[in-house]
Amino acid sequence: MTEQFEYYKTIREQYVARGVGNGNLHVADTASGATIKDIEGNTFIDFAGAIGTLNVGHTHPEITKHLKEQLDKFIHPGFNVIMYESYLKLAQKLAEITPGNFAKKSILLNSGAEAVENAVKIARKYTGRQAVVSFVRGFHGRTNLTMSMTSKVRPYKYGFGPFAPEVYQAPYPNVSEKPNTLSNAEYVDQVIQKLHDFFIETVDPSEVACIVMEPVQGEGGFIIPDRKFVQAVKAICESNGIVFVADEIQNRFCKNR
Repeated sequence: MTEQFEYYKTIREQYVARGVGNGNLHVADTASGATIKDIEGNTFIDFAGAIGTLNVGHTHPEITKHLKEQLDKFIHPGFNVIMYESYLKLAQKLAEITPGNFAKKSILLNSGAEAVENAVKIARKYTGRQAVVSFVRGFHGRTNLTMSMTSKVRPYKYGFGPFAPEVYQAPYPNVSEKPNTLSNAEYVDQVIQKLHDFFIETVDPSEVACIVMEPVQGEGGFIIPDRKFVQAVKAICESNGIVFVADEIQNRFCKNR
């Protein structure tokens, strides 16, 4: 490693909190498309893409062009302080491309955890209920509420309690855990029955504000649920006045249909 690398490594150890993890200790210098070049001149293929957020890669010319134009106009006036066109136009575009023949509205937030927290608040206010149902093996964020909704204890929840009340975790199908004596269809039916039992044994559906579900579980093992299970969740929501919240991550916007 070069003297420059050791310099930045020392700064990292001295000034950056240990709570921020690093997948590696290289220091980026430039990036373009699917590659990143570090300060020592090494070039890497970036399979992470900022954990899936760079849909068109690094420094796409069309994106950087609009960013520069925006910076010349203003940076952040705060939409709740004064409205601006790009926020309004983006909300309009999201409504246009979202599937479904019904009215749609958007709120733009900073992170997935913040989006989930706001979805729960909206559901609670709308229904007048308190309980929140998520699923076993689910991941929803690192704030207190979203940690409470997250299933995996280590590394996300261990040592960070107490957690938010009125949060319950329901069964979610994972065919890799299916007994050999059952077919896939029989296993899914069994999990659906356990889901119905959950709303008898654990929490009454009349007390549930929302069911928050990853249409494809990510942290839980990239698990795609059977369509019949998703339809069962939908039916439970519709028959009990429960708000359904899709915490969509793995397949991106509107890809799970």
